Amino acid sequence: MSQSQSQSQSQSHAPSHGAENESITPPQSGRRRWIGLGVLAAALSMIVLDGTIVGVALPVIIEDLHLDLSDAQWVNGIYSVVFAALLLTAGRLGDRLGRRRMLVVGILIFMTGSLLAALSVSGGTLIAARLVQGVGGALILPATLSTVNATFRGRDRAVAFGIWGAVISGMAAFGPLLGGWLTTAFSWQWIFIVNLPLGAIILVGAFLAVTETRAVITSPGLDVDGLLLSAIGFGGIVFALIEGRSLGWWAPTAEFEIFGWVWPTTAPVSPVPVAGLIGIVCIVLFVLWERHRGRNGRSAILDLKLFSVPTFTWGNLTALCVAIGEFGLLFVLPLFIVNAMGLTTLGAGLVLAAMGVGAFLSGASARHLSERMGAPNVVLLGLGIEVVGVTLTALFLHAGSAPWLIALLLVVYGLGLGLASAQLTGTVLVDIPTEKSGQGSATQSTVRQVGSALGTALIGAVLAAGLATAIPAQLDTVSGLPPAAAEQLAQATELSAGGTIGQIREEGTTGTLGESGPAVATALSDGFADAARSSLYAAAGFLALGFLFALQLRARSRRPSPSQD
Repeated sequence: MSQSQSQSQSQSHAPSHGAENESITPPQSGRRRWIGLGVLAAALSMIVLDGTIVGVALPVIIEDLHLDLSDAQWVNGIYSVVFAALLLTAGRLGDRLGRRRMLVVGILIFMTGSLLAALSVSGGTLIAARLVQGVGGALILPATLSTVNATFRGRDRAVAFGIWGAVISGMAAFGPLLGGWLTTAFSWQWIFIVNLPLGAIILVGAFLAVTETRAVITSPGLDVDGLLLSAIGFGGIVFALIEGRSLGWWAPTAEFEIFGWVWPTTAPVSPVPVAGLIGIVCIVLFVLWERHRGRNGRSAILDLKLFSVPTFTWGNLTALCVAIGEFGLLFVLPLFIVNAMGLTTLGAGLVLAAMGVGAFLSGASARHLSERMGAPNVVLLGLGIEVVGVTLTALFLHAGSAPWLIALLLVVYGLGLGLASAQLTGTVLVDIPTEKSGQGSATQSTVRQVGSALGTALIGAVLAAGLATAIPAQLDTVSGLPPAAAEQLAQATELSAGGTIGQIREEGTTGTLGESGPAVATALSDGFADAARSSLYAAAGFLALGFLFALQLRARSRRPSPSQD
């Protein structure tokens, strides 16, 4: 038995204490709890899929709803922003009111958001629908993990955590394949419609097989102020990262309108630094407020004492970097494969599904490796393979690259992803007492979602900056192209996230560019490839940072934690 598993087992039998305890109902045994785990895994799969399934359909959605690059980032990003902002409160509500109850409510809200997304006719309505989906997902995710933590004990808990982590990594990578198939065979609306029958089945399974668990919380109050501060903080930071390119990082370059109020281009400063500063201030105030409530014995959505556990702190930093790298990739690669390489959305889905193949293969063997070498070492091994896989993918990423080669390199990345994700969840929570499972799991899930939002925003910003530099440089090599036409083409390609490339490629020499059409399409594809490579190197950098944090995680996991003293 590995060190992490033995620690988990000893912790699972620790008596409840403090102002917050698990209900005294003994954990379920036998077949029903494993069926319940299957239901929880299905619910988790639905929301994880929805975090990645949209990416491969983005090129089609951009064209159909006439979105620009910022809109496309928000379609991906708003889901993660709302997710991150509400997860802590959602986990707390599950502890108070019942985790199965929150799961059911979350599924109903998620299905409503999916229906609204399928009916969307504009970028604004789709972004709003994704916001609703984020609310539902925020209720579902902590309910699944904290229910697993409260239902399973000892070796079974280690197995359940491994399944939970494998579902996250595998479904995140499988999403693009499903999204590509649904978009090609039917329409992009079906990536949301599919959630309706799946959600209905999960609802039935939740009532039949999932045990209701809750914590007895004696701390007074509900931390509404903490919720508002965290929501404004995360929202402001992500807004700044996504809108910096279009609105101006300091001086305003375009008008910004919200609820009928306009921020003009004549203003002395862009709304971007203002939003970013407000976000940072709110996050700082959020931390101070949570510390204040904790000292006064009042209920807080974030228990800062959890971060006195070294494995929890370093594990969450590792998870943050993994999420930034993963979701940055899943934002950039579909746009590149469809627009620059010229594949269909189904073709892009097949290429990206290679990550899922690698993740499933390695995720299945992660537990056995953990028994031999310890979970922290498996996390390190996985992250090392991820860095190698992403770096190699960037090196070989060109508009004319063979799809099979990119897929093969993504299998390598997927192998690392499966190893790291499958063992990271249990490693982060291994020293957290059972009575703190709701707080611990919600905090870890929040970190992952913050990473998802930052991945889309940060790596998307690198892509936008790369497009602004690389595309004009490539267009300069096209002989006979007037400077004004080159500037217009560069702007159109940046705003459409490469959507114009396919149109110019299809027109050939019969379009408005005449004989220069094929050369322009090649130049734009090469420019997009240059920008995409920069984005992948940035993602690899975050994964390498996660590897350094995982080294600290391994070192700390070998020492007694404060909870064990």
